[in-house]
Amino acid sequence: MALNKWTAQQVARKVIENQALFILDVRNKDAFEDWKIEGHKFDYLNIPYFELLDGIEEILPQIPTDKDVLVVCAKEGSSIMIAEMLSDAGRDVGYLEGGMKSWSMYLEPIKVGDLANGGELYQFVRLGKGCLSYMIISGKEAAIIDAVRFTEIFTKFAQEKNVTIKHVFDTHLHADHISGGRHIANDTGATYYLPPNDAEEVVFAYTPLEDGLTVQMSASKIDVGALYSPGHTIGSTSFIVDGKYLLTGDILFIDSIGRPDLAGLAENWVEDLRETLYKRYRELAEDLIVLPAHFMIIDELNEDGTVSKPLVNLFADNHGLNIEDKAEFRSMVTDNLPPQPNAYQQIRQVNMGRITLENDEQTEMEIGPNRCAIR
Repeated sequence: MALNKWTAQQVARKVIENQALFILDVRNKDAFEDWKIEGHKFDYLNIPYFELLDGIEEILPQIPTDKDVLVVCAKEGSSIMIAEMLSDAGRDVGYLEGGMKSWSMYLEPIKVGDLANGGELYQFVRLGKGCLSYMIISGKEAAIIDAVRFTEIFTKFAQEKNVTIKHVFDTHLHADHISGGRHIANDTGATYYLPPNDAEEVVFAYTPLEDGLTVQMSASKIDVGALYSPGHTIGSTSFIVDGKYLLTGDILFIDSIGRPDLAGLAENWVEDLRETLYKRYRELAEDLIVLPAHFMIIDELNEDGTVSKPLVNLFADNHGLNIEDKAEFRSMVTDNLPPQPNAYQQIRQVNMGRITLENDEQTEMEIGPNRCAIR
């Protein structure tokens, strides 16, 4: 039977288009339980590859014949071996090119909506990591918010849209993934903005992202307005774009809120987090569409693959926005926190410009799920 090589993009389309897929994940059980490819209609079987070296006959009854079957491992090699064994047994299967490493790196650009005078807003969905980046297009100009380290994705997309990247923003100093923001700015000549309260230890030049800063883009005058919103970090800053969208960084997610502990200052930042969520955001227009910098679970994706929801819906449904008792809120965001992101201290140092690592080292540091949220 056929042995098919699947790209991360093909798997992403399965997720976004809500299609069925059966995944045979041959990584170790702890790796699978910690992080896997998620889809609304995905089914799974996790058998470590070394348990299949003597043959796959025992698992054949568990492998469906009425849906696509994909074999997945960490970097590709083991999945090819097991997929070949299944193919030799008469099954039509595929393997994921590059394994979970490639899944962690893939970004899918999806249009969120139209802006004033022909402008557009795109969300870059990193399904394997839960990261969300943004590109705002106005006339012949573009602005990028919270870019991940794969800078060519953004520069090539701008070329395809025939626009020049003029502004690059980071909502805060990231701790779960390596930012591509300043590198895009260096490559394109764009202005790079970073909140100064998060930048005390950075070793590169930047333009301060201050509360109330407004950037007007191109002739269409799309406003990108900065709103100081500390709590995840002391410098965390949100954006209101075109009076329609609220980009919340890692402060507010669709189904959760941001954690305040990734700089070791959870007790210090709890009050900032609460004031942002319960005061600053409550003063905003409720019909703003929330666009976060991360998502945690596949259920946060909309039918078109984007991650967004009106602010009024989050006020009603997001548990983190509905804890009246301050002591209970403090306990929730400081006690029993989920595991911290892999190598988050090193990632912060990279994003400060204090250490430089090879691509393979950066990939290993970023491997794993999003861990920026408290549910």
